[in-house]
Amino acid sequence: MRLVGKTAVVTGAARGIGRACAERLLAEGARVVIADIDSVRLAETAAALGNTDTVLAVVTDVSDKAQVEALIAAAVSQFGRVDIMLNNAGIAMVQGFLDVTKADYDKVLGINLEGAFWGTQAAARQMIAQGQSGGGQGGVIINMSSINSGLANPNVATYAITKGGMNQITSTAAVAFARDGIRVVGVGPGTIDTEMIRGDFVASATDRTIIARTPLGRYGTAAEIAAVVAFLASDDASYITGETIYPDGGRRVLNYVMPEHVVPEQEAVS
Repeated sequence: MRLVGKTAVVTGAARGIGRACAERLLAEGARVVIADIDSVRLAETAAALGNTDTVLAVVTDVSDKAQVEALIAAAVSQFGRVDIMLNNAGIAMVQGFLDVTKADYDKVLGINLEGAFWGTQAAARQMIAQGQSGGGQGGVIINMSSINSGLANPNVATYAITKGGMNQITSTAAVAFARDGIRVVGVGPGTIDTEMIRGDFVASATDRTIIARTPLGRYGTAAEIAAVVAFLASDDASYITGETIYPDGGRRVLNYVMPEHVVPEQEAVS
């Protein structure tokens, strides 16, 4: 219960990592505002998570700056403040580099990169205003990056580009808002067993190929990413800002393929 009295906003919260993060933040004592463009899944998630005393659902297209600002305003209207902002909403298109169209490029950058920028900006403004009004200085902004921010996978070029840019949002915002007591940090998951991974990424790479490049020999879980988010959102991480943490099973540090005998026999994660 490290987040009692805090209000957290989570985008892309209708499913997957976003939903797991909302669940964990609630378990840590926070009130949570969940946002997603999928109104049906968002309503189902809100019903599963709790009641209006602790959970607010707001349908939001994060590529629209005005909608992101309205999301923050809704959080303040319902719960009085914003202490934690998790910019998690994101999409991936699996396609060849030369097949990317202007519409594809704009869509992925609009959601993944612009969404994180507008979310960081809107949350920071509110956190600064809270401090100036005597409501307590500071806050935490968390950007959901990826190991693809530094790895070269041309089949998800636009996704990788946005995650590399997101890391710069994290580092530049951390410096910009340090004097206001606002920490800005990133989380860069490896391959996590979610609907998005099963529906998109694994279409271009088999389970065995991915696991052969992961020293821990398995996919991660959404709950494991949520645990990292909860840590970064808490005072336990009070001296961490400007950094992106990579819970990836050791994948980024491996400059080879794991020996065959280390790779699990199964070709899929149950």
